[in-house]
Amino acid sequence: MRLFSFPDPVNETSARLVAGGVLIMSVTAIVFRQHWLVYVLAYGFIARVLTGPTLSPLGLAATRIITPRLRVRHNYVPGPPKRFAQAIGATLSVAAVLAIVVWQEPIAAYFFVGLIAVAATLESAFALCLGCKLFALLMRIGVIPESVCERCNNLQLGAPSPNR
Repeated sequence: MRLFSFPDPVNETSARLVAGGVLIMSVTAIVFRQHWLVYVLAYGFIARVLTGPTLSPLGLAATRIITPRLRVRHNYVPGPPKRFAQAIGATLSVAAVLAIVVWQEPIAAYFFVGLIAVAATLESAFALCLGCKLFALLMRIGVIPESVCERCNNLQLGAPSPNR
């Protein structure tokens, strides 16, 4: 596996576990006003966009420790929409860091982290990936070329992979 690669397909169980971790960190950052967790969130999202779980402690814990021990049926989904969703998280978390460091506006930072928490809740609890939905919409209207994810047109997101 190359360092700067993203898994394709993505095990949805692992994605939901990562989202659960992101949700816990986001809520903790907001409720307890823990600025340092905003930096951790930003690092995690950037690491996952660039390398999948390879440089993300949360991603590694989900993919290498927790998911293999779960006795559930795993669904595999295309990687590009999940990477796009991670990029949205990276954008929001970097905006939160900028709000704290540059603009000195922690309330704005917590607004961005709150948006992350909403998306993480939907992903972890309901397997509803907002970034994936936006990715599909952008493909449908032609902003994202079909060549980016040819499988996205041929697969039902969330359908189990027969080979895995």
